[in-house]
Amino acid sequence: MRVEPPVPVDALAAIRRALATAGAEPIDAPILQPLNLLLDLAGEAMRARLFVVQAEGGEEACLRPDFTVAVARQHLERGAAAGRYAYEGPAFRSAPDGDRPEEFVQLGVELFSAAAGSIVEADAEVAGLAWGAALAGGRDDLTLWLGDVDLFAAFIDSLAMPEALAARLKRVAGRPRLLNAELARAGDAQAANSGGQLAEMLSGLTESQAASLLEEVWALAGVAPVGGRGPAEISARLVRRAEAASAPALTQAQAIAVRSFMAISAAPAEGLKQVRALAGKAKAIEAALSDWDARLRALGDVPPGRMQFAPALGHAFDYYDGLTFEVRSEALGPERPLASGGRYDGLLARLGGPAARAVGCVVRPWRAFAGGEA
Repeated sequence: MRVEPPVPVDALAAIRRALATAGAEPIDAPILQPLNLLLDLAGEAMRARLFVVQAEGGEEACLRPDFTVAVARQHLERGAAAGRYAYEGPAFRSAPDGDRPEEFVQLGVELFSAAAGSIVEADAEVAGLAWGAALAGGRDDLTLWLGDVDLFAAFIDSLAMPEALAARLKRVAGRPRLLNAELARAGDAQAANSGGQLAEMLSGLTESQAASLLEEVWALAGVAPVGGRGPAEISARLVRRAEAASAPALTQAQAIAVRSFMAISAAPAEGLKQVRALAGKAKAIEAALSDWDARLRALGDVPPGRMQFAPALGHAFDYYDGLTFEVRSEALGPERPLASGGRYDGLLARLGGPAARAVGCVVRPWRAFAGGEA
C-alpha cells in the first residue's frame, strides 16, 4: 500500500489551527466500516476503490475511505440531538492506476444540529473552515468551488415534468453516467423499456414478498448471493431498475435546460444569474436562490475572485443533498481537491436515526501543504 508522506510539523499545526476555530470536540472513528453501507451510499462502482476485509464467517467490512459516515454513526450511537466533532487520522482508497497514495491523512469537522432552523450560516461556516485550512498550507493558487444538489432538485421541479421522471433525475444527479443516459434518451416517445423480466415481476410486490421470491429463485437455481448483499437489498435495487426503465423520457426542451444547468461554471453572481434565467419565475427555485444570496454574503472572508459557482458539483458519495464545495489548487487540478465537503441532512435518517441537519468538511494536508503533493 502506498502511504502518503508526512506533512512538516509546522505546516500541519497551521492547518489544525484553522479548523480549531470551529470549537469542535475531538473524536476518533473506527477504521473498519460496514462494506454494504458504503456501497449503498456510493454505488457498486466504489467497490474497486475500497480495501475490503472479512473475517471467516463474518460480514464484509472495508477500511474507511473517509470519516463522514463513521463520525455520523458515532453521533447516532451517542443519542445526542446536536454535536460538533473534529477528527484527524488515516483514510484508505485503492488507486489502481498506481500514481496516488492509498493511505493518506484527513482532517475534518462535522456539525450536527436539530432539524429546524436556517442552514445558511452553518454552510458558510464549514465552507469557510475548509477554505481557511487549505489556505494555511501555504499555496497561493486556490479557488473555492461551490455547488448545490438541492438547487438541482429545485430546478428539476421548475421544469414541470412527470413525478416519476423528476424523482429519477434527482436520484442520479451526482452520477454523471446515469444522468447522461437519461439525457441521451430525451425526446424518445418509446424510451420506456424493460428493466428485465425479474425486475418487472418484483416491482409489483411488497418488499418482503420480493425478497422471499428472490430467495426462492436462488434456491431453485442452487446459487448463493455474493458480495454480502441480502435478498432485500438486491430486490430493492431490481425494483428501482424496473421503475427507472418504465419512466417517461425527457422532452428535448427539458434535456436542453438540464444540460445548460449542468454546464454552468462562473463567478457566483453570474452563475446565479444564469440559473434564474433558465428557471424563469418558477417559485420552486426562488427560495433556494435566495439562500444562495445569503450564503455568499456569509462567505465574506473568501475573496469574490477566488470563488467559482458550478451548481452540478458533486462528490463520490451520493448522501450529499445540499451545498457541495471543493477547494482546488490550479497546480493540482480538479481531480485532486485540497478540501471538500457539504451538506448531508438525509444521511442520519438513512443510517436509521432521526431527521437532523448535518454539514462537514475534510482537508487533505499533504495536498494543502505548499511543498507537498505536486
